[in-house]
Amino acid sequence: MFKRIKRNWFVPKGAEMTELDKKVLSYQNRGCLVPSRKLIKTPEQIEGIRRSGVVNTGVLDLVAQEIHAGMTTLEIDELVYDYTVSHGAIPAPLNYEGFPKSVCTSVNEVVCHGIPNEFEVLQEGDIINVDVSTILDGYYSDASRMFVIGQTTPEKQRLVDVARECLEIGMQAAKPFGFVGDIGNAIEKHARKNGFSIVRDLCGHGVGLEFHEEPDVEHFGRKGTGMLLVPGMVFTIEPMVNMGTWEVFVDEDDGWTVVTEDELPSAQWEHTFVMTDDGLEILTY
Repeated sequence: MFKRIKRNWFVPKGAEMTELDKKVLSYQNRGCLVPSRKLIKTPEQIEGIRRSGVVNTGVLDLVAQEIHAGMTTLEIDELVYDYTVSHGAIPAPLNYEGFPKSVCTSVNEVVCHGIPNEFEVLQEGDIINVDVSTILDGYYSDASRMFVIGQTTPEKQRLVDVARECLEIGMQAAKPFGFVGDIGNAIEKHARKNGFSIVRDLCGHGVGLEFHEEPDVEHFGRKGTGMLLVPGMVFTIEPMVNMGTWEVFVDEDDGWTVVTEDELPSAQWEHTFVMTDDGLEILTY
């Protein structure tokens, strides 16, 4: 019995078939998972996401200037909120599915979705991921950076550095008419080569018109698998790299904070990208 393949790419009735249509349909007819047309952003939409990304980058630049030992994660949240709204934008995490703050602050063994609070004070040697997402005129952007507070251990510094390298290697692996699995394969190989692991329960994602869209961009896997990467797609790559096991758990008290199972440190970097005919273009830093 033949498996019915779900067809995702449709040419509207009466519309002239473009070269892009022909190319995507050729992959679809071979049984590949391809995006729907709605995932291909128009030039106007890409420009809107780009403008949102400018605000998002400005937020992270401000955090980079201000972050220091003795600062609370709540103070980071206040910086993010004030800068975002003063630029006519909205912090996307605020009240998203009940998330109570404007930014995710994830310190040391917290992988992601850490909730800022007045009691968490940054200490010398901490590593922290600050994950910022912005809505401007209805367009979403998303990026995160790692910050090292003062001097940390060589092991933590190496983790932060390798996590950034994983993002860069994932970027290089993403090619037009390649596959999402190419990205994850390259990232996981680099992490493993350096003695680290990749979180499997969380992933990158499409973004732009909504906070989270297709495709899921996993940071592990096999080349040639996953969704076809087509020019006009906008998505994040955001590998979460752990010093120990890749396994994680969610804090039962708040239902958000993701922590490494062995409570060893984790690091993550993230950009939003648009796929072009020539490769990825970064929309957030």
